[in-house]
Amino acid sequence: MVQEQLEEVRQNIRNACERSGRKVEDVTLIAVSKTKPVPMLQEAYDAGARDFGENKVQEMLEKEPQLPSDIRWHMIGHLQKNKVRQVIDKAVLIHSVDTVGLAEQIEKEAVKRDLDVSILLEVNV
Repeated sequence: MVQEQLEEVRQNIRNACERSGRKVEDVTLIAVSKTKPVPMLQEAYDAGARDFGENKVQEMLEKEPQLPSDIRWHMIGHLQKNKVRQVIDKAVLIHSVDTVGLAEQIEKEAVKRDLDVSILLEVNV
């Protein structure tokens, strides 16, 4: 079932890219894995998914060692400053950095570990 759902989403992405003149390779499909059991994530992985999004640090930390090491984890939920050190070397992208304090904490931990950390800033306009 997961494989069929993924293929449907991929087809929707292909169709949207065709309509907009974009390349499919420029789109990253992130399988949002929050609250889903590890066997379901493994099924998505087996169907070709490599990017997975978690909104809770603890869930990412529990699932990460149980799944293949080439998964690219995304922290998609609100991240508390005191959790940065737990996720900074696991997530390929931290989404929704919403305060200067959080950005500074990420920078501080990145410098300590000599890491380049990719983030998305949340800006209220």
